[in-house]
Amino acid sequence: MKIKAAVLRRSDLPRPYAQSKPLSIEEIELDPPKQGEVLVEIKAVGLCHSDLVAINGERGKPMPIVIGHEAAGVVVELGAGVQGLAVGDHVVPSYVSSCGHCEMCTVGRPALCEPATVANAAALLRDGTSRLHSAGTRIHHHSGVAGFAEYAVMSKDALVRIDKDIPFEHAALFGCGVVTGVGSVVNTSGVKPGESVAIVGLGGVGLSALLAAIAAGAGQVVALDLSPEKLHLARELGADQVINAAEADCVAQVREVTAGGAHVAIETAGSPRALQTAYDVTRRGGTTVAAGMPGPDAKFTLSHLTIAAEERTLKGSYMGSCVPKRDIPRYLAMYKSGQLPVDKLLSRVIGFDDLNGAMDRLDDAATVREVLVP
Repeated sequence: MKIKAAVLRRSDLPRPYAQSKPLSIEEIELDPPKQGEVLVEIKAVGLCHSDLVAINGERGKPMPIVIGHEAAGVVVELGAGVQGLAVGDHVVPSYVSSCGHCEMCTVGRPALCEPATVANAAALLRDGTSRLHSAGTRIHHHSGVAGFAEYAVMSKDALVRIDKDIPFEHAALFGCGVVTGVGSVVNTSGVKPGESVAIVGLGGVGLSALLAAIAAGAGQVVALDLSPEKLHLARELGADQVINAAEADCVAQVREVTAGGAHVAIETAGSPRALQTAYDVTRRGGTTVAAGMPGPDAKFTLSHLTIAAEERTLKGSYMGSCVPKRDIPRYLAMYKSGQLPVDKLLSRVIGFDDLNGAMDRLDDAATVREVLVP
């Protein structure tokens, strides 16, 4: 079938993206689903930093490629052997299509699924092939989703059925930003009631983590960012303290308001400076979580002595250490009950014509989450 999609063919085009247009809006071919696959009509897809780093080349992808991985849609066709889903179901895909059989999956860590990791690195579906092409040329799938399109073929294992009364533009956020941020609090760090939590970086992931820390009963939530606008939003969402990370004494400020440092500090900005800040504001015996996703060459410096003498813990959090079929419905229930008002993170809804300009705004950190409605 012919579909409209945003195709990335090169990652060296300069800003402003509204002028250079790295995302080309094209009509391309989408093949039908194969065994174990599902055709989904994309109803909404969030713009995430992981999309931006594909465009600017910070984390290179095979090209040409349809990016976009934070989506929600409707099942329109089932491939052979698909059970547990029906045409008309509303779904949110996970960008890690876990196999259920590898070591990581069998020990309850499907975000680290080995076959899915290989497939995502190659930007292909799990069988090593693509369903997208144009003029005889293969087009790659970003994270097994390829969401910047009218339709997408995905593995049945990636899809989580959701309630039909949830707006698509809100549901899409649960495909990446919410599961990563909330999961970093609930799964990776296991914040306990009464503990202090510092969130470093207030994009969609960071603000989701902030909401989760409040819902978890954190005794104090401190939000840090370089943007006064995002600090203001964090305060509106319930942060107890907001601190501009550009201030020279921001670490001292956090240590003062938390009486020695945060029990848990979560970095979501994807920069070494942010992770250094998160580590520095963590108290003795505390836990620092790295949830941001920088380029492969990003590094920061640790004190060996501090790790040992203060019994500090540094943990990575990929996709919020999430089990999608367990966690996405749970987080959606929290959203519906008002515990996770992630709808407040939605900056605006856009169409294909504004997609490149939206990437400029994302690069400028001028918005929290914009959502494309194809």
